Amino acid sequence: MSTTNISLPDYPKSFVDEQVAGRGYGSSSEYIRELILRDQDRLTLRRLLLDGASSAQTEPPDAAYFTGLRDRVRGRQSK
Repeated sequence: MSTTNISLPDYPKSFVDEQVAGRGYGSSSEYIRELILRDQDRLTLRRLLLDGASSAQTEPPDAAYFTGLRDRVRGRQSK
């Protein structure tokens, strides 16, 4: 793992320290890593939403569509 050092003014540093202490993080590095992962997830979701919004329109989903999705999530094949 590589190391990156960052400098924070007093207020953001205090905020990070409070989050570490109050939310069970082992260090400020853990907290910052989680923030980065959440931001990556947010960007991925944004890309997927934009891709979906620009894709061709399909028929509106019905109850069978959602039943099939639930079955796939549960590891069963819908018939």
